[in-house]
Amino acid sequence: MYSGFAQVNDSIARGERTVKVNDPFYREDQFYLGITHSIYLDTPSGFNQNGISTGFQAGFVRDIPINKQRNWAIATGVGLSTFNMRTNLLVLNPNMGDYEINSNYDRNKQNHYFLDIPLEIRWRTSHRFSHKFWRIYTGVRYSYLLGSSSIYKGYYGEIKHSKDIHLNTSQLGAYVSAGFNTWNFHAYYGFTPLYKSGSISESHSIHTLHVGLMFYIL
Repeated sequence: MYSGFAQVNDSIARGERTVKVNDPFYREDQFYLGITHSIYLDTPSGFNQNGISTGFQAGFVRDIPINKQRNWAIATGVGLSTFNMRTNLLVLNPNMGDYEINSNYDRNKQNHYFLDIPLEIRWRTSHRFSHKFWRIYTGVRYSYLLGSSSIYKGYYGEIKHSKDIHLNTSQLGAYVSAGFNTWNFHAYYGFTPLYKSGSISESHSIHTLHVGLMFYIL
């Protein structure tokens, strides 16, 4: 009868380990949470942003390593996002295509709600003993518009709408997240314009650039 044992050698000190279990088939980040500020591009003449247009996103992805070291992976999943739009674009009657660029108001905000399906490729300096590592995740995201709302208070009184039929229902964009451990810079650019062609102006349909922070949780 033969007996023996094997010892795993790794380069990380035990005091720096965040994972005690030696799992050679580990996977990385499964949940994400992000906060962003929206910057609007390809805007009509006179368009201005007022204040911070905040966005929030959260979801679940399945991490699928594609090499033996498991520092390269692909991931896909599903999430939800919401963005508010604080600008001088007034939504007076979206059913009639009645929009106006006017800064004379007390309050003006639009909210957009999306179902997101991301597909990304991941590179990280990770290993099975620690969750602290550098990462660069990049990919594309398909977003389906679940709904929208707007509120205006000003010269025309108070106007509220729960749906804007001129927003593009299906939107596609590219993004990148990069950083170390908890803190990760995030940027997203929408290839699809926010509004359907000709809705706001003949030559401008508004593209979105979201910049902010992304947090990943196992």
